[in-house]
Amino acid sequence: MTETTISPEMTMAEILERIPSAQRALFQRYHVGGCSSCGFQPTDTLAKVCADHNILDVPEVLAYLNRAGEIDSKMTVDPTEVKAWMDAGDTLRLIDVRPAEEIAKAALPGAEPLDYSNSQQYMDLPKDSRIVFACKSGARSLDVAAYFAGHGFTAVHSLKGGLDAWRSQIDSSIPDYAL
Repeated sequence: MTETTISPEMTMAEILERIPSAQRALFQRYHVGGCSSCGFQPTDTLAKVCADHNILDVPEVLAYLNRAGEIDSKMTVDPTEVKAWMDAGDTLRLIDVRPAEEIAKAALPGAEPLDYSNSQQYMDLPKDSRIVFACKSGARSLDVAAYFAGHGFTAVHSLKGGLDAWRSQIDSSIPDYAL
């Protein structure tokens, strides 16, 4: 894998342009950038973000961000693998992170909607619970999976390609819809 060149003097906007998964990686590893209390501005340099959050090993952060795409890849799971887990009776929670109006347009069989109003119910789950998050395309669910990984969950996944991939690989009867 070719490393993207980033430096501590670059702004977070520049880094996110070069490494789109950098924000997920920062939150997952350092609990930085996932909410307003731990956030940063696009104009902040990486050095400032590290200093503001008491991260002393800036070279380690640089190396970690350069591996962010690989980390995202390890968190995604193909629809065929999820279907195999379900067919085998493996214990997993399939959680749809889309808003109710999207779920109403096209439901993912076996998925429960994420209850954003009661997030504590998920945080109380055993940290090794196998959870697969899904959305329409796999982008929002990857953010949610990274959030849970950042809170110590060790078996969280994002459905690669989301509902669109599930429809094309597993169940073509699920309606397509535009966002």
